[in-house]
Amino acid sequence: MSISSRFSAQVRGVDPLIVLIILAVVIAILAPARGEFAEWFATATNIAIALLFFLYGLRLSTREALSGLTHWKLHLMILGFTFVAYPIVGVALKPVLSPFISEELYAGILLLTLVPSTVQSSVAFTSIARGNVSGAIVAASASSLVGVFATPLLVMLLMGAGDGVRIDMKVFLDISVLLLLPFVLGQILRRWLAKLAANKATKIVDRGSIAMVVYSAFSSGMVAGVWSSVGFWEVVFLVVFSVVLVAFMLWLTRFVSEKLGFPRRDVIAIEFCGSKKSLATGLPMASVIFGGASLGLLILPLMIYHQIQLMICSWLAARYGKQAPEQLAVA
Repeated sequence: MSISSRFSAQVRGVDPLIVLIILAVVIAILAPARGEFAEWFATATNIAIALLFFLYGLRLSTREALSGLTHWKLHLMILGFTFVAYPIVGVALKPVLSPFISEELYAGILLLTLVPSTVQSSVAFTSIARGNVSGAIVAASASSLVGVFATPLLVMLLMGAGDGVRIDMKVFLDISVLLLLPFVLGQILRRWLAKLAANKATKIVDRGSIAMVVYSAFSSGMVAGVWSSVGFWEVVFLVVFSVVLVAFMLWLTRFVSEKLGFPRRDVIAIEFCGSKKSLATGLPMASVIFGGASLGLLILPLMIYHQIQLMICSWLAARYGKQAPEQLAVA
């Protein structure tokens, strides 16, 4: 096989989602969204996310949706990893990391372990991997709702934010309008519009919405000048650390859920929902909790971790999807 043929084969084997994520980061570095364009793009991103959950509502039968809602063991597992296991890991890392990084950087790492799980990308990856999508939608949404209370309380307990912590109840309304309402609307219209949610259409919206979230979030960090306050080797450290932590949490969520006897589709949902942390939710929460103070290094670990987890999980989801028996695909 010639060099060009081998290169072409390697290119064909690359998951398109990873390419989209990398392109989104590069474009955000070179041309971050600013001013009115940033506001317009944020609105477009929200529309794409709402469309994604509308398509999920069209794809899932009402029986599957109700099954996801009542699967309390699955939800408790994901919440346990998100708000118990992750914070324990964050606290346990302090004596290990303190000799190598500053207190500010460690505080950012601890913060990333306290924020909720992602919703949109967790569900998207669960769908790509042919896992329990209905359970993932409910569990990941519940994580964001619980996080409104759990994250500030954990910050108060573990980071000593004290009286500066405030809880913004608007998060409930945002989640309901952006995620749950489109899903319910899709369920209502499923009888007539189910064909719109063909696998190809959903996959395009899956990947496109994730890329839009990455570009929007990374642009915010670029405009805020986060990168100017950190050195090159600190960035390298955070990248390596993020790879290790993502790999460990993916292994832990899968190992524990398999040992407890969860079926394959549930294991996939637990793995992708319980191992991830949300940049889209974490950044606004950090602003509210810390009262508008300069976030700087505090949000940098979460920014880097978010991109690493998306790239690793996109590869893993595609791998699981190819391995799954055809009958396990979501109808």
